[in-house]
Amino acid sequence: MQSITDFELENVGAGPERLSLGKLADENDFVLLLFQRDHYCTNCRSQVQDVARRYDEFQERNTAVVSIVPEPAEKLREWQEQYDLPFPLCADPETQVSDQYDQPVKYGLLGKISDFFGRMPKVVLLDCRGDEPDVFFTHEGNSTFDRPEIDELLAEIDDLQ
Repeated sequence: MQSITDFELENVGAGPERLSLGKLADENDFVLLLFQRDHYCTNCRSQVQDVARRYDEFQERNTAVVSIVPEPAEKLREWQEQYDLPFPLCADPETQVSDQYDQPVKYGLLGKISDFFGRMPKVVLLDCRGDEPDVFFTHEGNSTFDRPEIDELLAEIDDLQ
């Protein structure tokens, strides 16, 4: 099982300006981390909009959703202004948290040239009902399109309850 450590990131979405995993874990049964590819990724943008449309279903399950993007906060503010996300949108420009959770990376520096390389999407569902958060479910994308459907994520949460 992967070791979970607390992190704190700058947040430009809903919630506090500095978002702490520890605080989220204390206040919610589950935390869903959506690791995005980059600011320009159209599939990442679609995913956060889809989650926003169904966010009430996550709230009903006492699940906090956090989108983490390996970009500076200035770039992420555009997403928040465009999509008005009801959940945290966190900047991880040094990829410390993304790396801690082993977000897959294909072909290293080539990722800067093409959307088919570089960081791949990853989803991590944490069960926070115990003393420490535990990883219950992960999905590592093999391409920019490879992401779990929202119904699949909600079913994973339901399986925990």
